[in-house]
Amino acid sequence: MTELSERFDPGFVWGVATSAYQIEGATTEDGRGPSIWDTFAARPGHTYLGHTGDVAVDHYHRWADDVALVRDLGLGAYRFSIAWPRIQPEGKGPVEPRGLAFYDRLVDGLLESGIEPWPTLFHWDLPQALEDAGGWPERETAERFADYAEIVADALGDRIRHWTTLNEPWCAAFLGYGAGIHAPGRTEPAAALAASHHLHLAHGLAVPRIREGRPDAQVGVTLNLYAVSPADDTGRHDDAARRIDGLMNRWFLDPVLLGRYPEDVLRDVAHDLPADLVHDGDLATINAPIDFLGINYYSRHVVAAGAWPGAAEVEFVQRDWPKTASGWDIDAPGLGEVLAQVHRDYPPVPIHITENGAAFDDALEHGEVRDEDRIDFLESHLSVLADAIDAGVDVRGYFAWSLLDNFEWAEGYEKRFGLVHVDFDTLERTPKASARWYGDLARRSSTKEHS
Repeated sequence: MTELSERFDPGFVWGVATSAYQIEGATTEDGRGPSIWDTFAARPGHTYLGHTGDVAVDHYHRWADDVALVRDLGLGAYRFSIAWPRIQPEGKGPVEPRGLAFYDRLVDGLLESGIEPWPTLFHWDLPQALEDAGGWPERETAERFADYAEIVADALGDRIRHWTTLNEPWCAAFLGYGAGIHAPGRTEPAAALAASHHLHLAHGLAVPRIREGRPDAQVGVTLNLYAVSPADDTGRHDDAARRIDGLMNRWFLDPVLLGRYPEDVLRDVAHDLPADLVHDGDLATINAPIDFLGINYYSRHVVAAGAWPGAAEVEFVQRDWPKTASGWDIDAPGLGEVLAQVHRDYPPVPIHITENGAAFDDALEHGEVRDEDRIDFLESHLSVLADAIDAGVDVRGYFAWSLLDNFEWAEGYEKRFGLVHVDFDTLERTPKASARWYGDLARRSSTKEHS
């Protein structure tokens, strides 16, 4: 049987991913303004045991050590996010030079270590001042994002080849403004739909602004996509699957790659969709050509029609499958289905898996974390990824989530996704068995020095 490392070309990108609010800490240092996550986490009952990102894992002060971890693992790329409130504390207006200087140091440190920086401009930490003005449901927020993107690209673009505009706009819109379980904690269906459109618009406006002074820049966006299956093959639940695939996948893929919203989803959400939301020219702006599509994949949704008249149209079905510590089904074949859907239904676009990983109940014993379950998770998903590449899907890179155990949003510090264990009291870093396994795989694949 062919070794997994031999199934990827030497030029395949191997990396790890993080995000600013989850690791940086230092939320009030060097002029950083508050973000919606600072405000949300400070409210009692919004995060596990009231955890906040005030310290996180102190990457702001320990970045050089963390870069060394990536280097020592032999990985060629590091995906991180830039905190908008560090660059523009009010979300607009004056630039905070100390915030830019931090990312300047980080980028230089990565390059000096032979690691390619892959920044994401927005990973959910909207400046609180913009939320106070209405947040993503307001069109102006998209325009302010484009200004911010241009500022960062001008400052760092001489050293950065790959830019991601947004990470998982579905989460920012629907968990933040619809379900209320993420910042800013609003439960307004119409606002969630407006936020989703303005996030799309922010991406579309930012793409040419990034490229303006850097015509060689590679620009993309990262979407969290799910395999969606009906609860059985009777046909009774097929419409439920259509609805969830529509709102979670196609509502984001179609505008970016096809320049339109899916008609069936427009009908589904018509009762909540603001009438004047989409302006002339918006969809052409959102459909700005991209150089790559980032896909984050974690699990599958299995759905059923509502159980009785008047109930919710869709119910999520729990299966008796192996699960991560987050309670998510471990479903590697779903990654293949997501990739096949994008390959089949959309124009050709290079793909990078920008997040894939799992939380498990890791234990540090005698200085080691033997997380064989995470190794199995990564290996099964990478095997499916190799199958997809063999089938013709243009996948060029893979970023494991995450480099470090970190602040996991509403779940605080309870869930550990890292390849590197962090003691949240001392902040000591200890690479897990999975880190060594993944680094070895990346080295062997990149050099083709197979045993």
